[in-house]
Order: sequence, then structure tokens, then C-alpha cells
Amino acid sequence: MTGNRQSKIIILDEGTTSTRAMLFDAGGTLLGSAQRDLTQYYPAPGLVEHDAGEIWDKTLTCLLEMIAHAGGAGEIAAIGITNQRETVVFWDKESGQPLTRAIVWQDRRTADRCAALKVEGAETMVQAKTGLLLDPYFSGSKIGWALENWPELKRAGSRLAVGTIDSWLVYKLTGGARHLTDASNASRTALMDIEKGGWDAELCTLFGVPMEILPTIADSIGTFGASDARLTGAAIPITGIAGDQQAATIGQACLSVGETKATFGTGAFVLTNTGTKKPVSTNRLLGTILYQQQGERHYALEGSVFVAGSLVQWLRDGLKLIGSSAETEGLARSVEDNGGVTLIPALSGLGAPWWRSDVSATMTGMSFATGKAHIVRAALEAMAHQTHDLQRAFAADGADWAGLKIDGGMSANDWIAQDLADILQVTVERPLFVETTALGAAMLAAVGAGIYPDLKAAAVMRGETQSFAPQMNEQVRSARVVQWRGAMERLLG
Repeated sequence: MTGNRQSKIIILDEGTTSTRAMLFDAGGTLLGSAQRDLTQYYPAPGLVEHDAGEIWDKTLTCLLEMIAHAGGAGEIAAIGITNQRETVVFWDKESGQPLTRAIVWQDRRTADRCAALKVEGAETMVQAKTGLLLDPYFSGSKIGWALENWPELKRAGSRLAVGTIDSWLVYKLTGGARHLTDASNASRTALMDIEKGGWDAELCTLFGVPMEILPTIADSIGTFGASDARLTGAAIPITGIAGDQQAATIGQACLSVGETKATFGTGAFVLTNTGTKKPVSTNRLLGTILYQQQGERHYALEGSVFVAGSLVQWLRDGLKLIGSSAETEGLARSVEDNGGVTLIPALSGLGAPWWRSDVSATMTGMSFATGKAHIVRAALEAMAHQTHDLQRAFAADGADWAGLKIDGGMSANDWIAQDLADILQVTVERPLFVETTALGAAMLAAVGAGIYPDLKAAAVMRGETQSFAPQMNEQVRSARVVQWRGAMERLLG
């Protein structure tokens, strides 16, 4: 580590429901945080949008709060960015203003288009080049749909710029000087050949996306320009960028082949480091770029579950079953078991390893004896069962888990952490500081700023951990798994 007094790092952690700026010192200690909630727009069932202008305004507000908290821009060595992936922004390069709302990763408006491309046999080519499957989750079909259906994008002509959230934030931070994206975010668009490392003409043609509107693909560690001094008081270098799940994998120090993490946030995302070898899945998992440094790509195998923390949010805000997410642990412990209730949270379809956008959430096994606690417990149990479905797919792809490192808001729940260990039959490790997405971005930015020589050295920022070993009786575990599989088979027909 360098002795530079200017060793504070600000991370912009732009999520689905909120945006934050987090101030870290070089040892990984969180010195301050500012957060603002983001408005969610649901114009019709299956459609999810954000206001990109609101994202920028609130992100800048949080950034300026943390610059002031640090004692001014001169105290900040670097800015790092981590972001909700697959969400796409459309803006005018001249005015710097969004032309439409952003289409969020959860949005399913292109489900029919993706299904039609599958029937045409396009998925084999898409998977071979991108590591991804044909699903509305990824950015390519969203961009193609927007170009076809939103007249303001056609009117923009050569002024049109498109990018994921990292690209939008870099553009705005640098005063329009840089239109770029890092390789980890680019790998989630379904427009990038992840082995060759660039945008692919055949993929762009398939989705109807002109290559010239896309950002330049850059490393995840390096110098990506600097903040406009008119915004931040002095120019601050931007030195680390990664999509949120890749950043969390790095923040969990999954830096060796085979190390695995699961983030339980709005959705649940499991990534296993596969090194510099591009993974190929035969079990409907995703191959993705973990990070890129000096042109060398490091990969991961990924399984994505669409609904995790958002299920608890739905129990609270939609069904009014609970007053706060903190209540769920006590309710789960208040009953001996789920009372026969199984809740499959396919509120926006099913992700890996099923990839069924056509199914809806279901709750089975209820009777007059069913109480609120049984439903809440079944909801929490769904976290372990969805993860177990992924574990089986990873093992079939030759990437079985020796252990699991967990993070994200839901991982703070001890009941969930223990239930994961019991159902997965592996030791579950949770860092005391669970904001590993921001921490991973801080590690990338610290290496990019020269504070640490490499990510292995920067891993000291992770700090202490707590472990949960399997304890459940095998008969009880088996009954749980059989109950879940039965409900899943009925749902999938």
C-alpha cells in the first residue's frame, strides 16, 4: 500500500431501488455513506423503467455529500463505480440529457421477441459468443425494442448514445468527455463476444442495434477519465468499474478458480470464478466476464434468481403481512416448520436454471392452520431452495461449491444464513461488513489508483468473517427438498 495521504475512495453504488455514494479508507473501513431512493415506474405489467435524469441527479447529490464529508475533492484518490446491470439508458450526446426513460434489467417487454429468436434457432449462436441465453433480462433486445418503438430515439440520429448505467455515470461525471463501459458490464448486453473482447457485428444485427451508438469497451481497472472539476470542485480520477455482481464477487475475495459467492439483494446472484478460461454451460447457467485488466479477461459462471429481497419487500408493501423486513427472522423462528406451505417467488418469471418468463409466482399447501409466520418462513426458505437448484446446475457444469460466501441485505438475517448452510450442505461464510458490492468496486479503484499493486493485495479490505456450518437433520432436509421439487414440477408443468 502506498503512503499517499490521499487514499480515500468514493464508490458510486447505483442499485435498482436506490443510489449511494460510499466513502472508504485504504484499509476498507467505511467512513461515510449517502443514499437516495429511486422512483420505480411500472407502465404496464412486466414493464419496469427508471428516470435516468433522476439517477444522475441523486447520484451527484450523494457524491457531493461524501466529498464534503471527506474534507474536499483533494482528499479523494479515486472514484469507483458499481451498478445495476443490463439496465439501458438512451441520451443525447450534445445536450447530455436522457431521451427516454431507462429500461430496467427486470423489464420483460421483449419476452416475445426473445422467444421468436429461440424458435429461429438463434440461441446457440448467442450463447456461444456471449455466454448468455436469449432472455429479455439482457440489454440487447431492450435496445433493439427501444430503437423500433420510441420515435425520439429515431429523431436523435447521430446524437444518440446508448449505454448501461456505468456508461451513463461516466459520461455525466466527465462532462460528456467519455462514452465507455467496462468489460464486465459489456458482457451483460448480449452484444459482446466475450472471448474476442469486442462488440460483435452478427449479434448487433440480430438485435437491430447499430454498433456506432454503443460505448467503447474498457478494462475494469485503470483510468477512465476524471470527474469534471466544475462538478466536484477538483478533478478526481475514475479508476474502477464493474457490474454489481462482479464487484460483489471481487469484494468477497473470490479471486481464485472455484471460489463462489451469492448476493441476496433485490434478486439473488451466484458467481463462481473460472479464471481466464471462458466457461461453457450445458445447464443453462451464464458465462460472464468477472473483470478485465490490461486486456486480460477473467471469467465467472453465473446463476441469476430474479426475486429474493424483492419478495420480502412484496410481503411488506404489497400484502402488508409484515411492517419491516427485520420482522421476518423472528417470524420464521416462531414456527417449527413451514406448515406444508411452499412459496415459489416467480413474480417476474423464473431465472436460472429454468429461464421461464411465462410462469407466475405460486403458493401451495395452505390450510386453515396456515398462519402469517408459515408464509413468511416459506418465503425465506425459498432463498435456500432457489440457491440449491443453482448448486445442482453448477455441479453438473463441473463447478461444484466447496463453500459459499454470502452478502447483500438479506444475508444479515442469521436464520437465512443457517438455512442456506443446511440445505446446501456446505459452510456458509459471511463477512462482518456485508456491503461487498461497494467494497469490490473500492478494491478495483484502489488498484487502479495505485494504492495496492493487485486485487490479491487489496483483498485485505474485506475484513473479518463469520461462518455457518450445516446442522439440519438429513431427514428434515430431504423432506424440505422433496416438497420444493414437487411444487416446482407442478408449476413448470
